[in-house]
Amino acid sequence: MKRILSACIIVLFSISCMLASSYCNTVSTAQPSDNAQASDETDLEFSAENWKKNHTKVRGIYVTGPTAGSDRMADIISLINDTELNAIVLDVKDEAGNITFMMDNEKVVESGACIPYIKDINALLEELHDNNIYVIARIPCFKDPVLAEASPELCLRTLSGDAVTDANGNAWVNPCKEEVWEYITSIAGTCAKLGFDEIQLDYVRFPVGQNSADAYYGVPTSDENKQEYINQFLSMVTELVHSYNTPLTADVFGTIIRSNVDSKHIGQNYAFLASKLDVICPMIYPSHYANGEFDLDVPDARPYETILAALTASKDVLSDLSEDQCAVVRPWLQAFTANWVEGHIEYNGWAIRQQINAVYDAGYEEWILWNSKSEYSSYGLESE
Repeated sequence: MKRILSACIIVLFSISCMLASSYCNTVSTAQPSDNAQASDETDLEFSAENWKKNHTKVRGIYVTGPTAGSDRMADIISLINDTELNAIVLDVKDEAGNITFMMDNEKVVESGACIPYIKDINALLEELHDNNIYVIARIPCFKDPVLAEASPELCLRTLSGDAVTDANGNAWVNPCKEEVWEYITSIAGTCAKLGFDEIQLDYVRFPVGQNSADAYYGVPTSDENKQEYINQFLSMVTELVHSYNTPLTADVFGTIIRSNVDSKHIGQNYAFLASKLDVICPMIYPSHYANGEFDLDVPDARPYETILAALTASKDVLSDLSEDQCAVVRPWLQAFTANWVEGHIEYNGWAIRQQINAVYDAGYEEWILWNSKSEYSSYGLESE
């Protein structure tokens, strides 16, 4: 009898151990899953401070949609792999308002903006990332002939009804209309969802030149409140882009660094934008400065001195911002020859290197080269 009782106790004990073990395994298995979910949620909370400390130090080039969709892209990838370059700024939306691939975005589809220069954006992004290339989505904002035509009520016009255009006849849309903000923000969100490493806004300003002085915005506008419209728009884009754990960048005129007049007129305040953006990209092409600027007879002919002076001014203007408050400063540099400038020089490898050296000597670490045709060579670039 004792033997039977002992055997029963042993069996019951064994079953209890098995059940306990199963329970522990279940808890052990479930716990990492919960932690992983929490980790994923934390990852989606964009931290500007962490990103600034750990992000890729960009040394990039601008690439058009047609170039990215052509055989030339293989040469560009080889150039990046063979030199100090590590990034591209890719036209997602060009200055004509065209989206450069078939974008799964209802607002874009409705506008008819897609021209599929790039046949498979997912395959291109995968190839670029496989080559350790940092990919930035460039999105020109308020100069958009396609949207202006598709939605005439969003077109920026004069009181007489004429479209406000640039020198080439490209129409602008109204930077005060929230429908325009929503359109651009949706494009930025789609790019972040696709896996672009960064979103870069261009033409995020009010128009200048041509008939812009006669523009009718439908709401009170002045040099004093234009910045507020731009700031509200950027807040909308930032909130969405950061929800994808993606940084936001914006291009600005180089002249606004020191000129309050230019700054107010187009709605861009350099120091304020630097306090709100993750990266600010001043376009400090030497050819864009008037002769005599920075006490240089021809700034275009003095690439090192011009870039150094512009970025020294940048440091001065941003000196009141602490490091954690200030955006990364990543200037656009000139990789084209400005034949229209009296006294210009050829922007060969020497001129490009002079600019890059000036960036470093000014205390900055990042830069992007602009050539509207995406024509670059290894001259002036260090080998990898």
